[in-house]
Amino acid sequence: MDIQNKTVLVLGAWGLVGTALTRKIVAEKPRQIIVTSLKKEEAYEAVEKLQKEFPDLPDEYFIPWWGNIFVRNDFKDEDRFSILADPEKRKVLLSDTMDDLTPDVLHASSIYQLLTRYKPEIIIDCINSATGIAYQDIYATYRELQKSFTEKPTAEFLQAETEKLLCTLYVPQLIRHVQILYNSMNEIDTKIYLKIGTSGTGGMGLNIPYTHSEEKPSRVLLSKSSVAGAHTLLLFLMGRTPGPITKEIKPTAAIAWKKIAFGEIKKRGKAIELDDVGLSDAIELENKLILKPEKSFKKAGETLKSVYIDTGENGTFSRGEFETITSQGQMEYVTPEEIASDVIYEIIGGNTGHDIINALDNATLEPTYRAGFLQHSAVEKLKELEDIHGKKSVAFELLGPPRLSKLLYELHLIKMVAKDMKSVLKSSPDSLSSEMMKIIEDNAELRNEIISIGIPVLFPDGKKLLRGNLMKIPPYRGEDELSITDENIDLWAKDGWIDLRVKNIIKWQDRINKIISEAESISDDDTSSMHVRNKRYWKNFESIDIGKVVGWIFIVEEEGMRMKS
Repeated sequence: MDIQNKTVLVLGAWGLVGTALTRKIVAEKPRQIIVTSLKKEEAYEAVEKLQKEFPDLPDEYFIPWWGNIFVRNDFKDEDRFSILADPEKRKVLLSDTMDDLTPDVLHASSIYQLLTRYKPEIIIDCINSATGIAYQDIYATYRELQKSFTEKPTAEFLQAETEKLLCTLYVPQLIRHVQILYNSMNEIDTKIYLKIGTSGTGGMGLNIPYTHSEEKPSRVLLSKSSVAGAHTLLLFLMGRTPGPITKEIKPTAAIAWKKIAFGEIKKRGKAIELDDVGLSDAIELENKLILKPEKSFKKAGETLKSVYIDTGENGTFSRGEFETITSQGQMEYVTPEEIASDVIYEIIGGNTGHDIINALDNATLEPTYRAGFLQHSAVEKLKELEDIHGKKSVAFELLGPPRLSKLLYELHLIKMVAKDMKSVLKSSPDSLSSEMMKIIEDNAELRNEIISIGIPVLFPDGKKLLRGNLMKIPPYRGEDELSITDENIDLWAKDGWIDLRVKNIIKWQDRINKIISEAESISDDDTSSMHVRNKRYWKNFESIDIGKVVGWIFIVEEEGMRMKS
């Protein structure tokens, strides 16, 4: 797509790749660039450097924004550990991650508020998401919890530690982030989302020699790779969903560099202070080694200063460290400018061969011609066996979701009454509803099959429910009792109850009418390959194939069309 006159959002623009990318994309003449980073000072520093480099651009061309995009907007400027330490905020964070994605959760998120404020057509995500999530280190959280078990902890302490552990789980955080990102981009009509991902190991394998003082390979490092892989597959699915074009470039080498200089060496933004330790402070190695000294050693009053190479979010390295990891046969390295060039080329429609989403599309095994041909014979064999055994095969609720079983059985009941599509439209909703209820009353075998797979039946008056021991909807979420309201009944009936109310029958008639109108709008003279669901597909409306109709519902009504095949 054309970048000119588009608003571009660069997530992680202060970082190594983000800096190179923002500088390069100016040449494409976007309307405005939103420059983001975790910290306010970083975002402002990035904007100030860009304004100095491009002094002829308007003052509002580069817009700074800062904060954590993985939490709600109220928490975006807070340290994660301070959030976890606050019982009330911790509960909010846990609910935001683990509960259903409601409009309130979506609208409260920092990423939603950022996107709806600036409405970028192009989003380039340079945040090292896998590191941010995996380096919360669930193993360290586990060790703290395990240690507490030997100290007779109180119930309040155990609750707090369990909540912290749940907040540290990687996959729920990643899933919620992608859900919020996708919904936010859809609302503002973002055109393209490009992610700079990671392999987690700088392109190396399980034999990577760099650890986090653990076994080799490091579990924390492999957690980063696992999160990165899960993130890629979620983006792969997002690329198969209506919405923004989705791409990911995943460098498999160390990324360097931002600056080479002499100065203070900092860790997490703070200069490393030197301890003043003499030979007389040596300890005797006997009995037990105490990891934390009983008293702190005095400080030398100086900070560590040396020659260093700044590799952005990957860290500040000494000459020895940099030379080691970038040597041939180790991580080696790629420059941020090379990554930035690939990103821009992919956005404007080029093919670098480095988009991993496209690579997965080409490498995965798609539906085949043979399977499509055999689908018809499989369906015919199923029908043949139905006739032989006098048994209709409707739904077992093994595939899920309950909504699928509910729709299939509702249509099966309609078919038992009306026989074909046009007869459904000729019948009154009241008569269809009452006759479907009569089948439920008279056909004990069918009735028991339906409720035994977990699908209850809502009576036409909407006041009574016929259910079995198992009920799939509403799902159990920690509460044994739920309030019965008109709103809840409508929700549960939509998700997994056979609904015999007249208003639901009217909805079915509307669906059938749309199917017939859609097919009849196709001229009989049009024998091209353009149309699939023509009158021939629907057997001229003289029967009701329940699977075909529910497939149409999932495609048209629920916008669940497979995009790629």
